[in-house]
Amino acid sequence: MNQTIASIAALLLSAAFLLTGHGLQVALLPVRAHLENFATLEVGILGAAYFCGFAAGCLVGTRIIRRVGHIRAFAAMVCLASTMALVHAMFAAPVLWWLCRGITGLCLAVLFIVIESWLNARSGNDNRGRVFSIYTIIHLTMVSVGQMILVLDDPMGFVLFAGASILVSLSALPVALTRAEAPAPFSAVRMDVAHFYRRAPVGVVGAAVVGLTNGAFWSLAPVFVQQNPLARDTDMVAIFMSVAVVAGAIGQWPMGRVSDHMDRRKIILVASLASAIIGAAMAAFSDQWANGLLVFPFLFGVFVFPLYTLCAAHINDWVAADEYVDAAAVLLVLYAVGAIAGSVLGSGAMQLLGPEGLFYFTASVHGALALFAVARLRVRPPRVSDEHEPFAHTIQVLQTVAPIDPLANEEDAGQPDPLQNGA
Repeated sequence: MNQTIASIAALLLSAAFLLTGHGLQVALLPVRAHLENFATLEVGILGAAYFCGFAAGCLVGTRIIRRVGHIRAFAAMVCLASTMALVHAMFAAPVLWWLCRGITGLCLAVLFIVIESWLNARSGNDNRGRVFSIYTIIHLTMVSVGQMILVLDDPMGFVLFAGASILVSLSALPVALTRAEAPAPFSAVRMDVAHFYRRAPVGVVGAAVVGLTNGAFWSLAPVFVQQNPLARDTDMVAIFMSVAVVAGAIGQWPMGRVSDHMDRRKIILVASLASAIIGAAMAAFSDQWANGLLVFPFLFGVFVFPLYTLCAAHINDWVAADEYVDAAAVLLVLYAVGAIAGSVLGSGAMQLLGPEGLFYFTASVHGALALFAVARLRVRPPRVSDEHEPFAHTIQVLQTVAPIDPLANEEDAGQPDPLQNGA
């Protein structure tokens, strides 16, 4: 294990710098956009543009890496992402910001493919869980740290944007200077949404729903906090977002462990229902309770953020082992597409209902997922417990942002289907 960590130490350091800069931008851009008097819909489109770029990056990233290799692809995407951070500070124009966020999303998708495929290549079956646990801790910690940097300076100034650019730029150094050998080129995977829907409808629908709600949250929650009369200043945005991220990390493992011992659809149902109730409560009462901006995001994070991994684990229960990475790719694109729509729909809800419309929107979508899970539970019995794919393995598979080729051949499409019915 020590030898493995030594071989990826530079990569993990690069990831830490990158994720800190990314976390700062996630909190900073909606705040600055609101202060620049962007309309709520324009802020929502800002988030949608990021996820459009991210989805595009998932589709083209593998080709970029195949052409120039992991290290050159990483350096190029870091350079471009760092530039976009500075352009935001120079020109406060919605259309230009949308373009910049789309490019940033593409860059981040390619960077995550490089990082996570590299980690996967350098770890073995005996230590992959520990390697990705370390990466997950770094991911959540550094995103939270980046969000908290928001409190250090005025979001209307240039310093925070420059800081985000510097942090992203610094991520290139460890990878560029490492003596470790980059991974060999990887094979593309084939997208087949219908195939996985037949296997596990709740998992596929759940991934899109999580994209809808999480995309709206990441794009618009800072605006929701800014418009809350109990928020003292923009520092509360950083605190609110960080509390939600930490809570999501806390909720992952207990909910996953419980789901290993029962029908995962029931856990998805409970988490969705709880998310709907908490979202509605946050919309109704967060401007009336002084501690609401701390308690509600914590509860929201605990139940909402584990949903994606629960949906993936449910799908893995119903597919063959050699389909895990294909399933992860499908879920990732569904999530990105859902996030594009969620950013726009959430902003529309806020324009129609006020800032609380954001969480009325998430509550209604989570409620719809709960109803769908109830309907599916009545259609088909669960898998027996010893057929569950362990939740820990699911986290390992999900951590690798799978390279996707939409034109990959379908030579196996006519092969017998070993698992006919979906969940």
